[in-house]
Amino acid sequence: MLAAVTVVLGVALGSGVPGATVSALTLPLVVGNIVLSPRTLPWFVVFVLGVAVLVVATTPSLSLDARRVGAVVVTFLVGLVILVSSFRRTRLGVAGALGESMLVDLRDRIAKQGQMPPMPQDWYTEFVMRSAGGSSFAGDFLVASRARHDDQLEVAVVDVSGKGEQAGTRSLLLSGAFGGLLGALPASGFLPAANDYLLRQDWPEGFATAVHLSINLRSGVFELRSAGHPPAVQLHAGSGRWGVLEAEGPILGLIGDAEFGVVTGTLQRGDAMLLFTDGLVETPRRDISLGIDKLLGQSERLLRSGFEQGAHRLIDRVESMNDDRALFLLHRR
Repeated sequence: MLAAVTVVLGVALGSGVPGATVSALTLPLVVGNIVLSPRTLPWFVVFVLGVAVLVVATTPSLSLDARRVGAVVVTFLVGLVILVSSFRRTRLGVAGALGESMLVDLRDRIAKQGQMPPMPQDWYTEFVMRSAGGSSFAGDFLVASRARHDDQLEVAVVDVSGKGEQAGTRSLLLSGAFGGLLGALPASGFLPAANDYLLRQDWPEGFATAVHLSINLRSGVFELRSAGHPPAVQLHAGSGRWGVLEAEGPILGLIGDAEFGVVTGTLQRGDAMLLFTDGLVETPRRDISLGIDKLLGQSERLLRSGFEQGAHRLIDRVESMNDDRALFLLHRR
């Protein structure tokens, strides 16, 4: 179909239709870039440019004014750009429109894996993620697991090395793998299994930090483990003060047979807990402890009026340093 349109345009241009220039051939080039496969597209570009050469060859030299010469140059530049992009797209093996739909599907899968399971009415959860540069892909993600009619909730907030689109592919792979591990293993076995998985991948930048929370929704008793991740913080409703829950453990994917310390406690009624990534509290010119203090100050002011949409209000208030940011809020009503 596109070849036929190109031939018709070539005949019309060769017949000297008033006002028509070779730049009209950019239309099939652009459409072909959208719908044709990477294997077919280079041959189609060569075909269109060949038609353009024939049109120029059959045009009387006196008719080749500056406007027509400019149109020829533009057509060949467009063809060259599309040709180069088609060679790069050959690695994926799909057409432009299909490739974009695949990326949208991957983005939706990441978002779906970050959804919280159904919770009892006396618990409130909220997760917010902001990627560097406003991209739909990020290196921060959340996975959660709670079996039906089970009081045990498992939540892990993970920060993959890199940011934005650069970390998006690793983030997608790890969110699927970690989501399968979470809930299938005892709480003490999740981070060691995640560490072993990353070591087996043998990626050049295959490391990540994570914080893992396992909490009984009936009693509020929890276990918190960390792998090189910023500490969690807990609001004690009785005193109105925030406390830092700092569990020790190495970054995932660096050393084998790693051991991860555990912090235990209880989330009483009215208490809350925040799990977050370093993009929320760390800057090149500020120690992470100062960033945590600033986050706690903002939390005390913003969450005083209620916890509904509290994570959104908090992450929007904290300054961004061009890094992915993620925040998980858990509140026991």
